[in-house]
Amino acid sequence: MRGVVLPGNSTVEIRDFAVPEPGPGQVLIKMKASTVCGSDIRAIYRKHEGHGPESYQGVIAGHEPCGQVVQVGPNCKRLRERDRVIVYHISGCGRCPDCQRGYQIRCTSPLRAAYGWQRDGGHADFLLAEERDLIALPDALTYTDGAQVACGFGTCYEALKRIGVSGRDTVLVVGLGPVGMAASLLARAMGASKVIGAETIDERLQLSRKLNLVDHAFGSGDEALERIMEATGGQGVNAAIDCSGDAAGRLLAIKATRAWGSVAFVGEGGTVAFSPSPDVIHKYLTIYGSWVTSLGNMQELAGCLVRWNLHPDRILTHTFTLAEAAQAYVLMDKGQCGKVAIVWDD
Repeated sequence: MRGVVLPGNSTVEIRDFAVPEPGPGQVLIKMKASTVCGSDIRAIYRKHEGHGPESYQGVIAGHEPCGQVVQVGPNCKRLRERDRVIVYHISGCGRCPDCQRGYQIRCTSPLRAAYGWQRDGGHADFLLAEERDLIALPDALTYTDGAQVACGFGTCYEALKRIGVSGRDTVLVVGLGPVGMAASLLARAMGASKVIGAETIDERLQLSRKLNLVDHAFGSGDEALERIMEATGGQGVNAAIDCSGDAAGRLLAIKATRAWGSVAFVGEGGTVAFSPSPDVIHKYLTIYGSWVTSLGNMQELAGCLVRWNLHPDRILTHTFTLAEAAQAYVLMDKGQCGKVAIVWDD
C-alpha cells in the first residue's frame, strides 16, 4: 500500500508500506476519505515542532480518517467487515480516568498514540485501528462528512456545548478557516440567533459569505471590534469562539463578548495578553479552554448531524487522490481554501 510521510520541510513523500494485519481488538480499514488538518500544517508539514502529544514520529500522516472495515482481528466485539467507521484520532491507554470518560486526548500514559502523529494515520490506502477508537458512520453521512467529525467539527461541537450556545445567543467566530467554518455551521444548528465571523484572510471571508456560513463577516483589523459592536446594538456578543490561535484574534473574542458572556479558545499555539479587570473580572466573563472532544460527544455529534441534515461536506472545497497529496498540503498551507480531503474512489 501507499502512504504519506511528512519530512518536515514543507514536502510530502509517498512511500510503499506492507498492508498491516489486525491483532486482538484491532480492525483493518480501507480508507475512503482522509482530510488535512491545520495542526498538521503548523506542527508537522512545515517543521517538526511538536513535543509530547504533538511530537511526530515519522509515521504515516493523517489524523482525520474515515473508511470501511475490511478485516477484523480476534476479540473484536462490535464491528464487522463492511462497516463504515469514523476514527477518533487518539488511541489512549483505555484505563485512566480521562480515557474512561472518552477523552483519550487527555491520556498521559506512555501507551497514548495519536493516529498520524505517533502511529500510522489515514493518508494511506489502509489504516490499522483499535476497535475501541471507532464509531459507526451513519448511512446519511458521506465518508468526507465522517472524516471531518473526529477533529474539526468535534472540536467545535465540544467548545460550543461548553459555552452553552442556544437560541438566545449571538455568537462570534474568530478565524474562518475550516475549524471556524465548522463552528459557524454548528452554532447555527444549535440555535444561535446570529453568527458573526472575523477573519484576516480575504479569500476565507469571501468563501464564508458565499457559503452563507455567517450573518456578518468582518476583517480582523483594528475596526473589527467597532463593527461587531455595531452589529449587536452596542452590546457585544453573548458567546465567542476563537479558532485562530492568534493573539489579536483571542483578544477580539474577549473584548467583543458582553458581560456575563462566555469565550472558548480552541485555536492552538500563540499567546494572548489582556487586562484582567476591565476585560474579564468586571464583565463576569467566563473563558474556557477546549481541546478536541470525547468519543461520546463525537458519536453524539454524528447523530446530531443526521437530525439537523447538516453535512460537513459543505465546507469541503478541494479533493485530491493520494498520489496528489503534495498538492493538497500546498493548498492547505496557503490558507486560501476551505477543507481539503484526500479521497479514494474504489
